[in-house]
Amino acid sequence: MENLPNCPKCNSEYTYEDGTLLVCPECAHEWTLEGGNEEEATVIKDVNGNVLNDGDAVTVVKDLKVKGSSSSIKIGTKVKSIRLVPDAADGHDIECKIDGFGAMKLKSSVVKKA
Repeated sequence: MENLPNCPKCNSEYTYEDGTLLVCPECAHEWTLEGGNEEEATVIKDVNGNVLNDGDAVTVVKDLKVKGSSSSIKIGTKVKSIRLVPDAADGHDIECKIDGFGAMKLKSSVVKKA
């Protein structure tokens, strides 16, 4: 039996080979041996192509309807101290708090770096 490396994401020892990929059955992470254990940094960019980082301030570039509310987030609303979520399945890759609305998730395609 081969000695395969542990999963670089969750450190599981139950990894297995699937063709040229190594797969973790616990967290479903896939990687190659050539890629090593280095983390693949996902870059999140705003509507203008500027790279966003945790803690940045952004401005909303279009009016956004809010589910469950009769009001909307207006264009030009400034949001401080964002937190990036690169693995968001629904595309909402920014978590933040907006005055008057509370905790929200936004898409990077509707904000610009302030």
